[in-house]
Amino acid sequence: MKNIIKISSLLLACSLIQVSCNDSFLDRKPLDEVPSEMYFEKPLDLEIYMNQFYTANNFPKYQNHGNDYDSDDMVGATVDLRLQGTRVVPAVGNIDFSQIRALNYFLVNHKRIEGKYDFKIYQQYVGEAYYFKAVSYFNLLKAYGDIQWLDKDLGTSSPELYNPRTPRALVADRIIGCLDTAAMYLTPERTNGYSRVNKWIALLMKSRVALYEGTWQKYHKEDKFAALNADPDKYLQQAVAASELVMGSGIYSVYKTGNPSEDYKNLFNRRDYTTNNEVLYWRKYDNQLSRGDGSFTNDRNFRMSQPLGKSLTKQMVDSYLCTDGKSITGNPLFQGYTDIAQEFTDRDPRLNQTVATRDQIWKIAANGTTQKWSEIYNTLNKNADLNAPTGYVIQKGYDPQLIYHVQQYEETPSILFRYAEVLLNYAEAKAELGVLTQTDINRTINLLRDRVGMPHLDIGNIAMDSKWDYPLLSPAINEIRRERRVELVGEGFRWDDIARWAAADELIIGKRPKGFLASQITQNPFPIDNSGFLDPFKNALPQGYGFVSGRDYLNAIPENQLRLNKSLKQNPGWGPE
Repeated sequence: MKNIIKISSLLLACSLIQVSCNDSFLDRKPLDEVPSEMYFEKPLDLEIYMNQFYTANNFPKYQNHGNDYDSDDMVGATVDLRLQGTRVVPAVGNIDFSQIRALNYFLVNHKRIEGKYDFKIYQQYVGEAYYFKAVSYFNLLKAYGDIQWLDKDLGTSSPELYNPRTPRALVADRIIGCLDTAAMYLTPERTNGYSRVNKWIALLMKSRVALYEGTWQKYHKEDKFAALNADPDKYLQQAVAASELVMGSGIYSVYKTGNPSEDYKNLFNRRDYTTNNEVLYWRKYDNQLSRGDGSFTNDRNFRMSQPLGKSLTKQMVDSYLCTDGKSITGNPLFQGYTDIAQEFTDRDPRLNQTVATRDQIWKIAANGTTQKWSEIYNTLNKNADLNAPTGYVIQKGYDPQLIYHVQQYEETPSILFRYAEVLLNYAEAKAELGVLTQTDINRTINLLRDRVGMPHLDIGNIAMDSKWDYPLLSPAINEIRRERRVELVGEGFRWDDIARWAAADELIIGKRPKGFLASQITQNPFPIDNSGFLDPFKNALPQGYGFVSGRDYLNAIPENQLRLNKSLKQNPGWGPE
């Protein structure tokens, strides 16, 4: 959908009716170019203006098969350029401030109605403006690091456009300040979860931003990306505080029905999340609202019935614990890789609720007839639609009921924010601060493990793992990072985690994604390593990923932008700085 907010206001409908007969309506200037004296006259104007930010860019849907193809968790048909290390400085391009400009326009000009109406009537929309400004800047911070902070309603010739870049720590402080203001103004009501953002979403975002910046400053403190005046603990403490507010609200909880073999999988294939207490915000699709006018494309179940060249990596699958709460390393419960059923035996139930196995249901017809995933595995890698480069076929987010498989106009919703992230942010921030307690783990990690019937994490009795990804870090941090990886796989967090942990050295450089033993399938167009495991990028990346650790954590500033603004300096590793 072009706009995912459901417009239900009678007043708004009346406004649209009034202008629909006016021939000049389609010739109007964009809302952020309308003179404020002509537009910001009443609270409804503020609501209509803010509706434009409820877009697919600000609320990206859960993609078919998941969103982590820029990481070590998932493999697509092509190699990610960042991981490959083959990106170049763009000759032309823009650092997109358009949304920030539109929000600054609102924040300056909405004040025209001050004194005319009670602020409580329209404070929601002011809170939304601060929220979207924070999100816009957070995206720029992750992409570029230091970035110009703009507060004024600027024109095309405003001298502030030629300012140097603002240091990232100051940008992070201002992002968090915007989120604090947003949380103060936004509704504390849970709402239906898909129409408008609320206070708790702003606080979740604050915990995300603060954890990102705190760990970035901690783990990049000695490299080219170190923050000026770094103070990682300040941000980690803010991440804890924001998470605690959401946790203490009593509004949200971990979704479970007492069925540990299905609950995790079923969380992601619901038809409606209005009353789901784990979901803070979700994206609703409604054919009646869009009237089949082509305003959205959504076909997740239809597409996920085949792998379409996408699959989970062996590295990701190996990270799932056994049912005794210990890793597969030297564990007698781990039965080896001979076939996928054997490999998944006695493993964390989230594994076979994320990756399909042969004996699980693939399709359910309207008459109740079922088919199993064995039909896919028996023809795996036969053609492009059936290709799974690593062999591990993804089912997280998939519903086998064929009545919900629709090409283009599928009304399958997407979870955008969920409570599990709050719990994981809290536990990680506490661990990074060195103040994590068993009580903290019981309030967070162990609630997620309870859903799937896994043993509790006991931070005083963590079994050593010789294959921990981060052997120089504490056992608690290693296990919390593992839990985050397993719980959030496919939800688009993994690259950001690798970046903020400065973990490409451990996870990316010189490595290739592997798959299961090729002997399990009869047809295979992909290379195989010396041990018989699928090695899909063996030919494309003979030396493994070429990620450049002194360059690729941030994007390059386009050359034309450096020429336009002589105060800008290039990011590390991309040329003259």
